[in-house]
Amino acid sequence: MPMARWGKRSIGAVIAGFAAIILTDFIAPPPLEKARAVSAIVVDNDRQWLHAFAGDEGRWRFAASFEEIDPSFIDKLIAIEDKRFFHHPGIDPAAILRAAIDWARTGQIRSGASTITMQTARLLEPRPRTLPSKAIEMLRALQIERRLTKKEILEIYLTLAPYGGNIEGVRAASRLYFGKDPVALNDAEQALLIALPQAPEARRPDRRPVAATAARQEILEKLVRLERLNADRADEAAQVPVPAARQPMPQLAYHTAHRLANYTWPGFTQTTIDLAMQERASAALRAHLDGVRDGASGAVLIVENETGAVRAAVGSSGLDAPGGWINLNFAVRSPGSTLKPFIYAQAFEDGRVGPGTLIDDMPRSFGGYTPENFDRTFRGEVRVATALQHSLNIPAVAALELVGAERFANKLKNAGIALRTPRKAEKGAGLALALGGTGVRGVDLATLYLALANHGEMTPVKWTHAELAGDEKTYRFMSEDNARRVSAILRASPSLAGRAPSVLSERASPIAFKTGTSYGYRDAWSAGHGAGHTIVVWIGRADGGSRPGQTGRKAAAPLLFSLFDLVQETYRDGDEAGDNALEPVGDPLVVSRGVDDAPGPQIVFPQNGAELYASQPMRGFALAARGGGEHTWYANGEVIERSATSARTIWHPQRPGFYTITVVDGAGRSTVSKIRLVGAS
Repeated sequence: MPMARWGKRSIGAVIAGFAAIILTDFIAPPPLEKARAVSAIVVDNDRQWLHAFAGDEGRWRFAASFEEIDPSFIDKLIAIEDKRFFHHPGIDPAAILRAAIDWARTGQIRSGASTITMQTARLLEPRPRTLPSKAIEMLRALQIERRLTKKEILEIYLTLAPYGGNIEGVRAASRLYFGKDPVALNDAEQALLIALPQAPEARRPDRRPVAATAARQEILEKLVRLERLNADRADEAAQVPVPAARQPMPQLAYHTAHRLANYTWPGFTQTTIDLAMQERASAALRAHLDGVRDGASGAVLIVENETGAVRAAVGSSGLDAPGGWINLNFAVRSPGSTLKPFIYAQAFEDGRVGPGTLIDDMPRSFGGYTPENFDRTFRGEVRVATALQHSLNIPAVAALELVGAERFANKLKNAGIALRTPRKAEKGAGLALALGGTGVRGVDLATLYLALANHGEMTPVKWTHAELAGDEKTYRFMSEDNARRVSAILRASPSLAGRAPSVLSERASPIAFKTGTSYGYRDAWSAGHGAGHTIVVWIGRADGGSRPGQTGRKAAAPLLFSLFDLVQETYRDGDEAGDNALEPVGDPLVVSRGVDDAPGPQIVFPQNGAELYASQPMRGFALAARGGGEHTWYANGEVIERSATSARTIWHPQRPGFYTITVVDGAGRSTVSKIRLVGAS
């Protein structure tokens, strides 16, 4: 009877024990959330690292993933640390029994009984190494095994394992000690990273290279005994020096990485940035500002038209520049004249004016607001296309008056472009909006010019792969026809000094661009689209200081065209087809007239008296004329053959000098341009 009672009590105790374990499992689950507190990694479009950020307390800890670790490393680690890992429930009874026998015989523990799961529990909840702590680790190991797969447990272990100092996890150790991901580790590197967690401070290779070398050698010998590595490879690995210092973490695309850094699991953000283009754009901006001594900085955005993906985003000319830590692509600045194309586009949408409409450029007051042209001169009657190409102020204000300043501002707002009006303004920017009397960000201008490139359909620019995969939100900002008209006008804008228009060069993609200069020369802008991309350039001082004489055309446009050259060089399949149709529409503002009243052909390029620059021998120039039907071209009396591939007339001058270019239409009418060519040889 006493034995029966004892048996019942034992069974009751066992049941109570299991109940306590189950209750504890629900009341006090293992703190798995610690494994989610990882350092942020920002990578480019091809998953190349751009920037990494230390986490809490300055620790480097990156989420480990089986896909980014060499399987042979996992195999060796398990062979050394826990050979029955895939077969036990979190605790290894055989290892516990062996350790207990060793302790009973010698009074010392010669072999550890901790499984990888138990070590993971200790990493999640560090405790003094005592028998009670070991018992808690066993309980936690059982809890962890009930919740996670073996693969997930290994990933947590490899995320939290200590590797010396503030380095935790195999990815951080691999990066900081060897400058590579753990998928590319060699035998010597694998052996060292297996040895380090056993005594991370005592074996730190950058501080205790002798101890690190000895520990690595011990692991190599064990791997040979366990038949995980042959002796010859182990001997070769033993000859490799341990790393003497840490490798620097990448710090590229600083501003974008800081803005997108994600400190939640898995601490990983894949951007749309193209690292090669990012570096080239950064170098181009620095070179453009080389020698500038007035504290100027700059910003660049390069966006792919088809997808809206940001391929390069340079927030400043460098962290060492004044205010260099500020992301100037997101700084609110006066846009100068860069909104003018969209004001005219709205006027086209309303049917109020067209590209060929004559508009008055004469002194005029708009309800007390009396704008002037930048050069303080007036041109009388000009066509709308000309007014936009030469960025005339009075016609732009007149067009905005027709459209309605508040209506235009609301349309921008509806499209996601929030204008920032000066605090002292009581009722918004008003008509001054046409001349930069508001605030926008570079990223907003990129969105607008991207819409121009995409036939009037507006989408937000996209910074991450998650945004690319998300639902596409579009907004019809203007009709396709009017987007084409505005782009055609901008493509025909006066070229920069010493540079032939891209639209008329055989090799260059046509560029539709606009410049802008804010009041007091505080902001110099150039924005445009071509070669399958949209680019925005801002040049100025981060503190908003004035830079007298530094206009958008002088300070920003040369860099814009250099960047388009880089884009076309890099993405050769992104050319855009030009469309230079500038048809007029009815116009209540002034009398509307046809675009071309001349009886014969008119030379668009090269214009009479022009000085052309050929950057390389035999460079081709595309000749262009309007009116008169089919054209035949001559250079100094010699016929210029039409290109068989493009159906355009491409002139290939042989040497610098003076030339007479003649165009003859089907009726025999002709026009002449006398030009000078420099730079070719």
